[in-house]
Amino acid sequence: MTRKKSFLDFVSENTFIHILLSIILGFLVGAIFLLVMGLSVGDAYGRLLNSVTSLKGFSYVIVYSVPYIMTGLSVAFSFKTGVFNIGAEGQFVVGSMAAAVVGILLPGVPKPLLIPLCFVVAMCAGALWGMIVGILKTKWGINEVLSMIMFNWIAFYLSNFIAGRPAIHSDGSAEATKNIADNASMLFPKDLIKRLGLCPTANWGILVAIFAMLLVWFIIEKTTMGYSLKAVGSNRFAAEYAGINVNRSILSALAISGALAGLAGALQLMGMGSRISIFTSQEAFGFAGIVVALMGCSNPFGVFVAGVFYGALIYGGSKLNLVGAPTQLISVIVGTVVFFIAISVIFRNLKYLKKKPAAVPSGNRKEAVSK
Repeated sequence: MTRKKSFLDFVSENTFIHILLSIILGFLVGAIFLLVMGLSVGDAYGRLLNSVTSLKGFSYVIVYSVPYIMTGLSVAFSFKTGVFNIGAEGQFVVGSMAAAVVGILLPGVPKPLLIPLCFVVAMCAGALWGMIVGILKTKWGINEVLSMIMFNWIAFYLSNFIAGRPAIHSDGSAEATKNIADNASMLFPKDLIKRLGLCPTANWGILVAIFAMLLVWFIIEKTTMGYSLKAVGSNRFAAEYAGINVNRSILSALAISGALAGLAGALQLMGMGSRISIFTSQEAFGFAGIVVALMGCSNPFGVFVAGVFYGALIYGGSKLNLVGAPTQLISVIVGTVVFFIAISVIFRNLKYLKKKPAAVPSGNRKEAVSK
């Protein structure tokens, strides 16, 4: 006879509930910090909510969320093969710089051709950056996490080097590249932005992110490649025994993951930045993608929602100083959420909190069973 599941069973077995509880706990910890600093929790969280619910504020949220959605999809895709893509940051950087070079050096190419060309070049750069690490892993067994950390820094300094070249560097005093050509921009027309009351950087990037989400879902769930990738992620040795080429699956996953991160860099450049500054520190879009992938349970649709939520936190958090609250509070909330997601085993063990049934004396067991 099947035992009826209790509420604690439902909570302990539902990953979505674990994520939701982690988010709630993150905001509770943030509230404690606000109280310790003598600030109003209602004012701070009220400002956070109000800043993202207006039409203009929500348009900012969408713009902010696009790179996080894309890097989240990048990391989530690699998770499916059991590869931890901590190199999305470097792939994002090389992708954005590749798009910038094309957008600066080819201003005469028509817009319908230049925008896709920037996308393709950025994706190829990101895919190459991911595949190099994959080759090091599959051919020589070099740990991919260490390689990716090193390649993040190589991408960082390579971007600064390219940004300093005379053909790419700004003609003014700014320590940045030139602006990309207008033909490479994805911004909405200014009259449309004004008429709808959107933010000045409203762009078409969210449509690309939606398409990428659907494409990743289709590859993972509806293709032979996706089946192979999931098999390798579940059990590499069993997959190899079943005849799946594990090394090829890893390379494919890192190439596609890198391409998504590279596209994220292009979307950030073409939809919001228009140029790339000479970095003094890493921008951390790729590292944020790890957080988004965790919050989205590595599910493409979940990652999309998590990316929008993360974008809302980042944009809304930038307005907290208007009520005297530190903007770093968002980092505290996000860090707490990730911490509880990482130890979500405590939620899975909630079902063991139920009281055990009282022991039946041995002499009365037969009678208890008959009842």
